[in-house]
Amino acid sequence: MKRYERLEQIRHLDPERDFFEIYRLTTTLEFPWDYTRALELALYRTYAVPSIGRLLARTAELTDRPQKRYDDTALLLDTVVEHGFDSDKGRTAIRRINQMHRSYDISNDDMRYVLCTFVVVPTRWIDIYGWRRLSRHETAAAAAYYRTLGQRMGIKGIPGSYAEFETCLDDYEEAHFAWDRDGRAVSDATLDLMASWYPRPMAPLMRHATRALLDDSLLRAFRYEPPHAVSRALIRRAVRLRGRAVRLMPPRTAPRHAWQNREIKGYRDGYEVAELGSFPVPGVRGCPVPHQGGSAVASFE
Repeated sequence: MKRYERLEQIRHLDPERDFFEIYRLTTTLEFPWDYTRALELALYRTYAVPSIGRLLARTAELTDRPQKRYDDTALLLDTVVEHGFDSDKGRTAIRRINQMHRSYDISNDDMRYVLCTFVVVPTRWIDIYGWRRLSRHETAAAAAYYRTLGQRMGIKGIPGSYAEFETCLDDYEEAHFAWDRDGRAVSDATLDLMASWYPRPMAPLMRHATRALLDDSLLRAFRYEPPHAVSRALIRRAVRLRGRAVRLMPPRTAPRHAWQNREIKGYRDGYEVAELGSFPVPGVRGCPVPHQGGSAVASFE
């Protein structure tokens, strides 16, 4: 297979009818590393919305058990990609997510914003750092994929196109990004988690490198000191160079899924989809009394 042959295959599919196939090809074969990094960043962005950051801090999952929360989130979301919306495992993953999120009082606006990050952040990341830019077929398919996922989570007012997802995300961040002590605590814990994936002497460098990839709105919301312009430029250039190197490599022939990633640490002996995630326990620190309202989905919760 030639380097751009799969892109031609994608362009012969219909992004509304064949959105699942296009999204699967894009995420597991064309850009598996980039989508992993971009979805991490998508979830991370949500901490800068105080209502989301505070909830995550109250549950204490990201500060007390960040690796398990990371693993469970990645595996549940990717189960749908690997097996499909209507497969037994796909339905189980979505049901598990909905069961967990009904336990918390999360606004529909916050849920819709999180959904928008899944669509927009990967596109923006890949357009800057990927080995090629995403095609219109791929961005339209991503919008259709997450529109379907959002509908199965009971989210209301889901944008109808990629452009609408992008507008929704930008407007929400402009209105809601703000400093919050709890959001900063969750951010710090997440940076520590990401640094822990590398040898200990590299941890300070990895924290600095991650902050260098954040945009100014996130740095302001978390009150991080902006990285030096030179180091920021060097780190971003290094990631772009990785994309150029990938362009010269043969195309991937086997799909890459979350359970294969080295960042997944807690399930070396396998896992049951129906046992992923966690639920609040009333009376335990950080666990609110379960909410009995509608479904909810927000960040790592």
